[in-house]
This record gives sequence, C-alpha cells and structure tokens, in this order.
Amino acid sequence: MHLVETAVGCQNGYGPGQGTRALEFSMAMEVEVSLRVPNMKVPALDEKGYPIDNSAIRFKKRVSVASIPKPGEPLELTTRAGKPFQSKVVRADWHEEKGMFVLSCQYGNRSISADEYGALVNDPDWEMRPLV
Repeated sequence: MHLVETAVGCQNGYGPGQGTRALEFSMAMEVEVSLRVPNMKVPALDEKGYPIDNSAIRFKKRVSVASIPKPGEPLELTTRAGKPFQSKVVRADWHEEKGMFVLSCQYGNRSISADEYGALVNDPDWEMRPLV
C-alpha cells in the first residue's frame, strides 16, 4: 500500500478556509486484475495453430487503485503499446495466499480488435493464463 498525500487549503488555523494546511491521506493499494476478453471474429491462433478460446483464458496484471471498485463499476486499464481501455469489475475477492484483492473484470466492449488483442498479448505487464 502507498500513502497519497493531498493538501487541503485552509486560511487561519480554524479548519478549511481558515489558514492552516490540513492533509488528507488516501491509501493506494496493489491489486491483481483478472481480465476476460471477448472472442475475436477471426480468432487468434496458439503456437500449434489452433484457435484460442478466450473464454478459457484470463489476462492478469497487477495495478494500483485508490480504493477497491464495486461490481459494475468501470476500471480503466492500459497496455504499453495501446491506448487506455475500459473494463467492468465483475467481482472483487480477497486472495489470502497473494495477500491482495483480485478484481475479476470484463473487457468494456462487446468485441476486441486484433490490434487491441495483440497489444495485450505482447505486453510484458499482462500475463495470459488458462483457467484451471
């Protein structure tokens, strides 16, 4: 966890607008995102030439969040090569062995382009794992 400091302006020592400088702290915490992406119209192929079924895999990445998002809330994610993209939080579970929350997310759009999919697959920050 990381502390994030935000200064709140005060004028004279009697609270907000009164002259002192108050500090607010928010906790940024690391979570693991488990992202489900939709299948592509022309599916990607694995190393043996077989189509990849995206319903059987998840993309995993650790990110920092200010607070744990609730199910249904959007979460903006990024790849190194691509632009930011939206996902929707499906659930948030505490993972005892990892000592962190795991956010199960769905890709924000109904379909994913080959370029967006390639950005996820080729990004070293994202790890593609089969469901087991």
